[in-house]
Amino acid sequence: MTAPIRPLGLDHVVLRIADLSRSLEFYCEVLGCELERAREELGLYHLRAGAAQIDLVPVDGQLGGKGGGPRAADGPNMDHFCLRIEPFEAESLIAHLRAHGLQPGEVAQRFGAEGDGPSLYVQDPDGNTVELKGPARK
Repeated sequence: MTAPIRPLGLDHVVLRIADLSRSLEFYCEVLGCELERAREELGLYHLRAGAAQIDLVPVDGQLGGKGGGPRAADGPNMDHFCLRIEPFEAESLIAHLRAHGLQPGEVAQRFGAEGDGPSLYVQDPDGNTVELKGPARK
């Protein structure tokens, strides 16, 4: 069986952060990223990193609070990573994932490196969250 997924590349990585100002300074001033969109009501900041994005989620914000407190010395700080895939045919994608014993999340329109488009979340065998993202809607 051929997988109905063809990865095109990394769309974005979501990092849980303790200090928004410090992280913006590092990623924008030091590494040259640009703040593309700020969604302060969610506590979500999208940085342009070439063709991809780095999303910053302060741990004291609405989204960041869902992942627990600040990173411990030995704890994770990545919320999830996102693969841009084609095609994004929701029904066959969900069937494929379920056939492999996975429980995909709901399909929704979400913002990514190319703009708003369909995506869903799934957990890898180690519990890491992977977002699978289709093309941006025109």
